[in-house]
Order: sequence, then C-alpha cells, then structure tokens
Amino acid sequence: MHRHLIYAAFGWLTFAGTMHFFVDVVSQHLRGVRTPSAETTLYYGLHSSFALGQVVLGALGLFLARRAPELLREAPATVIFLAAGIAWLVIAMLFIEYWQPKANAALILALMLAVALTGRQ
Repeated sequence: MHRHLIYAAFGWLTFAGTMHFFVDVVSQHLRGVRTPSAETTLYYGLHSSFALGQVVLGALGLFLARRAPELLREAPATVIFLAAGIAWLVIAMLFIEYWQPKANAALILALMLAVALTGRQ
C-alpha cells in the first residue's frame, strides 16, 4: 500500500503542477488574457514558481520511488515532503484566488500525510 501511495502522491504532484502551469500561465499568455503590467508579471511569476516547484518535487519523488524507495521511509525525506505540501497549501490559501490550486494543494498534503503514516509501519 505504501508503494502505491508514493506513486499516487508524486504522480499527482507532477501532473497537477504541469496542468496548473499550462492552464494558468501558458494558456493565459497565449490568449492574451492579461494586459502587460507589474501585476501580470507577479501573477505569472507566482503561478510559474508554484507549478514548476510541484513538478520538480514530484519528479524527484518519482525518481526516488523508482531508484531508492527505502529513502522515502526515512524521517528527513518525510519532513521535507510534508513541509513542501504545507507550504503549497499556505501559498494557495494566501495568494491564489482560484479554488482548484487550493484543492490540489490540500489533496497533495493529504497524500503526503498518508505516505508518511504508512511508511512508519
């Protein structure tokens, strides 16, 4: 069960980050939804770093799950992944106005918590 949760958590993290980047950054830029301004730059920067951070951590987690699954049972890795999940949830709640990134961040945190709890057995 632990192994399946690891792949679900990091797979979803990678997928959600990729989709968030394409929907909130690439799509809006190509359609010209936002007029050029400092606010637009901040919007694209926030969403780019939020989404690409998820993709990078998700890809790292998938790599570790494939190459060194026992490392994901260790406390430092668990703490780092839980802290990242909490950080994404806080950033989404404070700075992102859409509900979808908030729901994804909550789901990612729940999956990371499930991985942490099942890894201790």
